[in-house]
Amino acid sequence: MVHFPLLIVPAYHIDMQTRTFGKTNLQVSELGFGAAPAAFLGTEGVVAAALVNAMLDAGVNLLDTAAMYPGSEAFIGEHLSHRRKDYILVSKCGQKIPENSAAAWSRELIAASVDRALRLMKTDALDVMLLHSCDLPTLQKGEAIDELAKARDAGKIKFVGYSGDNETAAFAATLPDVAVIETSINIVDQINIDKVLPAAKANNVGVIAKRPIANAAWRPKESFKSIYTNYAKPYIERFGKMGLTTQQLGFPGGDAQKIWPEIAIRFTLSFPEVSTAIIGTTNPDNARVNLGYTERGPLPQNVIDQLRQAFRNADPEAKWPGLT
Repeated sequence: MVHFPLLIVPAYHIDMQTRTFGKTNLQVSELGFGAAPAAFLGTEGVVAAALVNAMLDAGVNLLDTAAMYPGSEAFIGEHLSHRRKDYILVSKCGQKIPENSAAAWSRELIAASVDRALRLMKTDALDVMLLHSCDLPTLQKGEAIDELAKARDAGKIKFVGYSGDNETAAFAATLPDVAVIETSINIVDQINIDKVLPAAKANNVGVIAKRPIANAAWRPKESFKSIYTNYAKPYIERFGKMGLTTQQLGFPGGDAQKIWPEIAIRFTLSFPEVSTAIIGTTNPDNARVNLGYTERGPLPQNVIDQLRQAFRNADPEAKWPGLT
């Protein structure tokens, strides 16, 4: 018998603020939920579902997933489709899927991915479908965006977008069909603040900030275990080179391991061009704390300036790309 010790998730009492989602004119919560980690819980998906339901009750209204996250779209369909009216649904496509042999970024693959997403998530339409990190030549070719536009015109999706970083995301934000960009923005991944946000603002494109907690780069290396090498290592190295402490930023005392998440989330949300920042925690206590940080508002300007200057000092030649 499987036991779910976290199945009963306490209600989150949060004054969740919303922002306008660019030209979509939708109102999105300042924090959204990234469903990738929840898909890997197996039988404990019920636990994650209880957490997401509590987040929805607290005012979170954006769920983000992707075709390439194994089981994630199915997780939403199985556990959350009964609340479809309560959330804005965002998925990503373009990379290979098991059910189809078509080439990545091809019209056939994208059309099949849209239909698959509708079926797995048990919905008649997605609010947003993003191309998932294709390169600039593929995006410039136009076929992939055009196929998503066809799905939009057919009523299968409401808005077209792009998920990625650097000059490709900046270019995507200029395309007439693109209404949403998802890109990395956090204390150790700042290049998109300068490259992507201006283009998004100029074209009234909604922005989803991914990795606002910066993969918890302040944690000791040994705590990351197997994921350290492939996922967290670049951020940990950047954080070390930036060399900041919570005391320097005006957050004296307390446990720095608990203070840094607040600094990180509030930093990402300090940029008005950011519509929402997605968190992927499956820990109810972490979710509650992260949601609470939004009530404290943007960081003071002097703290933002310190974080930006430390990033520039650590990477004076601007060689640190946004990490996809």
